[in-house]
Order: sequence, then structure tokens, then C-alpha cells
Amino acid sequence: MKLTDFWARMERHFGEAYARSWAKDTYIEALGMTPLDALAKGVETQTVWRAIWAHEKLDAREK
Repeated sequence: MKLTDFWARMERHFGEAYARSWAKDTYIEALGMTPLDALAKGVETQTVWRAIWAHEKLDAREK
């Protein structure tokens, strides 16, 4: 998944104004860090998105 696709999904789910803030401030147990930290450390965007998907219990269509 491209980084632009990741942020588009984040903005659809959390809203444009809140997506980056949420990614910066929310600790995801499956990642052992925040989504923004995971991306900065080179974790694949698909891995980060799936961890968010599970954490937020999103609809299967959003996986």
C-alpha cells in the first residue's frame, strides 16, 4: 500500500483534521508504538493499517 493510500484511508476513517493527530498520539499494542512512529521506523504501511484496522475493529471492507 502506498503511503498516500494509507493517509487517504486514515482521513476517511478519522477525518482529515484528526487523522494525523490520532496517528501521532495513539499507541497500538500490536505495533508496540504509535502508527506515526511505526511509519517513521520503516514498518510497511499495510502492516500499520492492519494494526489500526484491528485496534479500531473496522468493517472488513476497510481492510
